[in-house]
Amino acid sequence: MQKARIVSLATAVPPHVISQADAASFATSAFGGRFEGFEQVAGVFMTSGIRRRRAVRPLEWYLQPLGWPERSEAYVDGACRLFTDAARRALDTAGLRPSEIDTIVTVSSTGITTPSIEARVAGEMGFSANVERVPVFGLGCAGGVSGLSIAARLAQSRPGSNVLLVAVETCTLSFRADQLTKANVVATALFADGAAALVLRAEEGGLAEVEATAQHTWPDTLDIMGWSVDAEGLGVIFDRSIPPFAEEHFGAAARAILARSGLSLADIDRFVCHPGGAKVVTALERALALPQGLLADERAVLEEYGNMSAPTVFFVLERALATGLPQRTLMTAMGPGFSAATATLLAA
Repeated sequence: MQKARIVSLATAVPPHVISQADAASFATSAFGGRFEGFEQVAGVFMTSGIRRRRAVRPLEWYLQPLGWPERSEAYVDGACRLFTDAARRALDTAGLRPSEIDTIVTVSSTGITTPSIEARVAGEMGFSANVERVPVFGLGCAGGVSGLSIAARLAQSRPGSNVLLVAVETCTLSFRADQLTKANVVATALFADGAAALVLRAEEGGLAEVEATAQHTWPDTLDIMGWSVDAEGLGVIFDRSIPPFAEEHFGAAARAILARSGLSLADIDRFVCHPGGAKVVTALERALALPQGLLADERAVLEEYGNMSAPTVFFVLERALATGLPQRTLMTAMGPGFSAATATLLAA
């Protein structure tokens, strides 16, 4: 059976740019003098590896009293704009009209809307009335790689059909001035907004072949990452430090995943990882026994765009494609569960 191939990839970011210095000032205004432990954790703004980020709303908007209605309205508006921007670019690159898309996989975990995002933009985009919609929620930062797995299997099951994958996240809408916690300050230092879109089709050609995909979930790790939900909106859960966990456990999981496909780390020519933060990138290098500093594209994306959750790994892949993929690439991302998602890509 013909494997699915990535035909095109495009990224999009919202218009509002937030420098890390301004974000630090914002956090001082929001938490300083109210949160006793703020000074001890505030250094994360300088050690995060981030220089600037993009947001669906200007910085001053986040200082207002905000609840579910305001955040939900911003999510629908921002996510729809990012979806259409990224999707149009991916379709243009693939030489396709929106009406030629057979299936849409939409990955998003930073807001809730029914109908889902792809339905809300269907008329504006010009999607067929017969298009199949597959909205995916709850995978967090792992959603990009997991979404690629879903989209690839759907494309492979119907050779010649066109599958559009869009990962769109508005992480900044989780900024909470009312939550005086270390996790909330860290999230304020890391999170950003963005989207990525890919077209996949099971036929010859394209940018890369999706060789194999897999997931691994560690038991008893629900507390590592996730959302809490209350009247004010989504609140971040970071109850255990992710970098030490990744350094200790990710390497073994990656080796086991590759072994199921008859591969080893020695068969991987390049890694494309989700850069959750500077310490996470360093932890991944150690876990995979890579030379320190090898994940340069991950650090560059983190510096320029911050942690956009699910789409971020595709910003890294976009850079890797621009310079040319080697024979075999391993994409990785970790997310709530606590889980890891992987995909091996073969050069076209």
